[in-house]
Amino acid sequence: MPYPTTGPATWFVTGTSRGLGLELVRQLLQRGDNVAATTRSTERLTAALGSVDTARLLALPVALADEKAVAAAVEAAHARFGAVDVVVNNAGYGLLGAVEEVTDAEARDLFDVQLFGTWNVLRAVLPGMRARRGGHIINVSSILGLTTFPGWGAYCAAKYALEGLTGALAAEVADFGIRVNLVEPGYLRTDFLRTHSLRLPARTADGYDAIRQMTDEHLTMPGTQLGDPVRAATAIIRIAESGTAPLHQLLGSDSYALATASVRSLTEDIEAGRDLATTTDISEVRPLS
Repeated sequence: MPYPTTGPATWFVTGTSRGLGLELVRQLLQRGDNVAATTRSTERLTAALGSVDTARLLALPVALADEKAVAAAVEAAHARFGAVDVVVNNAGYGLLGAVEEVTDAEARDLFDVQLFGTWNVLRAVLPGMRARRGGHIINVSSILGLTTFPGWGAYCAAKYALEGLTGALAAEVADFGIRVNLVEPGYLRTDFLRTHSLRLPARTADGYDAIRQMTDEHLTMPGTQLGDPVRAATAIIRIAESGTAPLHQLLGSDSYALATASVRSLTEDIEAGRDLATTTDISEVRPLS
């Protein structure tokens, strides 16, 4: 089922009180679409929307790691608006620290939001989409789902996991008429790198001076990022409307440059390891005795 061409579309968007999610909700409401928006603070969301008409907004306070709460939120969206046309899994936060420094609890909290929270949403929306044989799922990843930076190991791990989950999902649901896309932004000029969205490990280890320097640089970056969140939100709407975007949709010239460099590096590794790779095949097939 294609994106609605008549009447408002219904969107279910997570992580909406700040940054890209907030801008997406703002644009959708201004278009006259219906929006079920999950957030940790409905008050912050509605205050941030200011004078935007919120008659078509259903603000839902949801902890995405709570599977029952997520299912209830999707049911509430269905009760208010009917079928959900587009799901945007956008919620997430940064965690900047060396792999050695990140505790088990910190890593699990990150995965709860960025992977398992998304998985909870998918389990809740897919039965209805399969029954209608249509819908669109857009998972917001990052350029750090395609490449890695030191200090971002936990974040990259969560985004790489999201990439793998989404690629498999796209193949699984294609025959049901459900579209799936990954969005991989570079640095957007949002408050993602401010202290309420960028977490640091509670403990640090000696010797990671380069990561400490990177942390300082990232905390002073807000306001200088290349990416425009207004244009990024518009691009996500375009992805849903057109239905023609590739599975991996980069956003930002920085994201494009980093992705192409990563592909070149991976290709070089594959070719450099080719001779050894081929030595592990079974050398001969023995007849059954």
